[in-house]
Amino acid sequence: MVDVKKGETSVFEAKCPQCGEFMANMGLDFESPKKDDVKKWEHIKSLFSVGITFHSCGCSGPGYIPNSKEKLVEYFEGIKKRYLENMGFWRSRIEPTNKQERERDLNKNWHKLSSISPNYKKEIVTNQEGLDYWHVKVKQVEEKLNLIK
Repeated sequence: MVDVKKGETSVFEAKCPQCGEFMANMGLDFESPKKDDVKKWEHIKSLFSVGITFHSCGCSGPGYIPNSKEKLVEYFEGIKKRYLENMGFWRSRIEPTNKQERERDLNKNWHKLSSISPNYKKEIVTNQEGLDYWHVKVKQVEEKLNLIK
């Protein structure tokens, strides 16, 4: 948590005034449920455990935040599905072997290449690099799903 005093920023750990436990920084857009709504508080705990908070710049809010455990699981399952589809691309892609193939690959798949390497315009991105990248992303989502379930 951040406290601003006389133009200085300092980091401190905020404690709950009722129970004395450390509080989580859920963001300025967070609206707490009623104190006795145990189900909603458990859901908030699940959201925080997987890194979903209510931070935003204030323009349009924090974006989509699932409002139940089932929707949260569905949300991460959808992300996992998209990640697996990306792995499918890298499994079936034919790596370019010459300059002409590389240019064609760059023009057709620049969006996929750029997510793997910031130097995608200068060097060939291998299929194995793409598979490794998406494999890590899938594992991260699976870890979040395990935390929720």
